[in-house]
Amino acid sequence: MFPEHRATAIALAFAALAPARLAHAQACCAGSGAVTPARLAIHEDALVGTTLRVGGVLGNYAPDGAYSSQPPHTTEVDVEEDLLAAARITKRAQVAVLIPLVETFRAYPGQTAHSGGVGDINLGARYDFALAGEARFVPGIAVLVGATFPTGRPPEEATQPLAVDATGIGAFQGNVGLALEQTWGPWLLNVSGILAQRATRSAQGVSETLGTQLTAIGALAYSFRSDLTLGFVGSYAAEGNAAINGVTDPDSHKRVLTLSGVALYPLTDALRIQGSLFLTPPVSSLGANQPASAGMTLTILMGFS
Repeated sequence: MFPEHRATAIALAFAALAPARLAHAQACCAGSGAVTPARLAIHEDALVGTTLRVGGVLGNYAPDGAYSSQPPHTTEVDVEEDLLAAARITKRAQVAVLIPLVETFRAYPGQTAHSGGVGDINLGARYDFALAGEARFVPGIAVLVGATFPTGRPPEEATQPLAVDATGIGAFQGNVGLALEQTWGPWLLNVSGILAQRATRSAQGVSETLGTQLTAIGALAYSFRSDLTLGFVGSYAAEGNAAINGVTDPDSHKRVLTLSGVALYPLTDALRIQGSLFLTPPVSSLGANQPASAGMTLTILMGFS
């Protein structure tokens, strides 16, 4: 029988991969940690951990979805190190925090720059009405709520060349989501939806309200007898047009598809390690106003019972 605590650990691995927001400053600053930064296993009361995410930009999508690769001798590498913590409030309720440290390296013909800093801090809460595997025909059902605070440096306040010290979007973001998951023997299926809205912000005399964003996430995993778990995650984030000084900009919408392969292994009952390879497919019509990227993540989590 597939243990429930392993199911929640795998679901956490999925959650750490799929974007819950579209980065305004750089592609790597996205993680559904905006809603559930860290997920406790069924037997845990708290956890701490860290995630390293490294991604390189392959190209960019135009507003009409046309894809173009990076120009010659142009490079962008985005790095994010996240500090994670979570605590159980009741048997079915938990809260979590994610503190991102963001770094960007950009190189253009004749100019290179590298800088970073603290990004936008995320707080989240999760309530499980039902757990995966509790009932044969009723899946696990959880409600997610969260907030992202503009603790990072927005693009208009960047002072370094090529704006490499921009680390946030500059606006408060609220999130709400629904997660469904179920296990069948060694298999786990997870389907989630997250709705996000950013508050209006003003910069350099311009008022901007980013569009409502919806992220759909689907994941499938298989757990082997050795406790190694392999999985596949697909996420699609779509954001509506922004309003500038109260006027809708028809070319400001965003879309991005991310595909990930996941591996998770519990080193001990308390310590687990998980990694992934992710790709934004560099294919026209699969994105809009976003970069296409590829990279990896590595997460180490320590749980406490």
